[in-house]
Amino acid sequence: MKRIGVTGHRCIPDEALDHVESGLRDVLGGHEGPLEALSSLAEGADQMFAAIALEYGAGLTVVIPSGDYEDAFEDTASLARYRGLKRRATQEVRMDFARSTDEAYYAAGTYIADSCDRLVAVWDGLPARGHGGTAEIVAYARALGKPVTVIWREGVTRD
Repeated sequence: MKRIGVTGHRCIPDEALDHVESGLRDVLGGHEGPLEALSSLAEGADQMFAAIALEYGAGLTVVIPSGDYEDAFEDTASLARYRGLKRRATQEVRMDFARSTDEAYYAAGTYIADSCDRLVAVWDGLPARGHGGTAEIVAYARALGKPVTVIWREGVTRD
């Protein structure tokens, strides 16, 4: 079974959304055989990746950074998407952190990188804005020798 993990930005600018979705579909839909998708189901890239993976029949492993992770969601719609995707997961892994901290996010990201055969990064190529951010997880995965597929629309910047 092939295992593909995701790391990515929570906020994807509107002008990049179609490109990101298309890139995720190319990666996930272009795979033959059984597939497991690993995601923390954060807003943005993680949720989009998980939803597309489920469309393509992949099993979903949810990696939950902390006990209070649901409190980190900024709006009810993204929390509802998180809960809906989590219900469809075939496996759930919980990091041993009570609170959603940068260290908890780093632990979840490195767990995904350690556990996958390929990492997909919805990433603008810029440095991480905090410990456990996308750039840091990409660097970690590359240091492990994991293949990393970066998806981003050239010329688009995040706020």
